[in-house]
Amino acid sequence: MNTVKRMIIVFAVLIICAANACAQGSPQGKRGHQGPPPEAYEACEGKSAGDTAQFVSPHGDTVCGTCVQEGDRLILRPDDPPERRRRNNADD
Repeated sequence: MNTVKRMIIVFAVLIICAANACAQGSPQGKRGHQGPPPEAYEACEGKSAGDTAQFVSPHGDTVCGTCVQEGDRLILRPDDPPERRRRNNADD
């Protein structure tokens, strides 16, 4: 019976470790936050929907795009979104 209890404990620890590894591998765990950076909103302050704008990302890249309405705020929609950049870089 003592061996069965040990096996159950080991199995439970393995499940917890696996769940923790999956959570750390998620996009949210990598980025630390979801959604656009605050600079995407700041770039469109004082502008109208359809205006062009740009900002320097937290990574040091200049992001150019168009201001679009999102709810009650304007946000910069990049001309070259990060998803497309990652895809293009993977193709190289």
